[in-house]
Amino acid sequence: NRELKSDDLLLRQRAVRSLCDYLHDPEHILPCLGEDIPATLLELLKDNDQFCRLKAAECYYVIAGHAIGRQAMLACNVIPRLAELFNDKEPSVRRNAHKAVSMYSEAPPGAQNLIELRLVDTLLKKLVSELDEIKELILNTIHFCLMIDVEQALAADAMSTLTSLLEHPSDKIKTLTALTIFHLSISLKGKERAVEIGTVDQLVNLLDSNNDALKSKTALALSIICIITPGKYCTIRAGAIPKLLAMLKNESSELVVNALKVIACIAEAPEGRQQLLQSVDQIEQYSNHRLPNLAKHAQIATKVIKWKP
Repeated sequence: NRELKSDDLLLRQRAVRSLCDYLHDPEHILPCLGEDIPATLLELLKDNDQFCRLKAAECYYVIAGHAIGRQAMLACNVIPRLAELFNDKEPSVRRNAHKAVSMYSEAPPGAQNLIELRLVDTLLKKLVSELDEIKELILNTIHFCLMIDVEQALAADAMSTLTSLLEHPSDKIKTLTALTIFHLSISLKGKERAVEIGTVDQLVNLLDSNNDALKSKTALALSIICIITPGKYCTIRAGAIPKLLAMLKNESSELVVNALKVIACIAEAPEGRQQLLQSVDQIEQYSNHRLPNLAKHAQIATKVIKWKP
């Protein structure tokens, strides 16, 4: 702790590098908190030396992986200082700052703290301009924040930002974006916004992807948007039904379940039911599947399709 505060740059660099290695052993977290290391590291986040900033942010990333570490970070009000590093000229420093904030947000109290600090708007702006590997970390953070509160994200028109990311070349980023859209669409305003700005059309286009994880999360997002009537019609018009039926042949049970959820929602609309009646046998064959969850959703979908007014 004394060396971290030293005026000698070489001493500070050695101390923060050793501390970083030392913290990787979980047993060392508590003694480090006892020495009030998190408060000392705050000063290093402002250090003129890039290596000190980089390693200090990495130390917080390791500390944020433990409940007692997150409590200490909350007590020291670390997040605003880490957020200042989002504008650092060095990409590696920005990445470590985002890694620490992302890890911190994975526990509900951490995400709650980010909401209270009104950081969602800042994160959405960074999502547009950042490097791809940092975009993944930001999407992770936003997705945990949305599990606590969606109002800030809706006020910042997060749906538009996320919809533009659905055209990104990286499947990983598109998958994380689809999952984030799902969480944002849990609110009625989110669903309505998705229909209004054409998010549904973009999601339906992604059902053609060769990536199972991407298709699964895309179907999950559609299943929540299709709860509202405009969402159902928008999905039908975008040509989702043949794509969803093709997805039922997939080996991934998660993917099939998510496809069945969308089918059950679409079938509540007369036009959807009419189209799906021709393929009801294909859906019904899953009703006795060995996986109870898959069988349940197949039974629900079949029942909705066969319903007669």
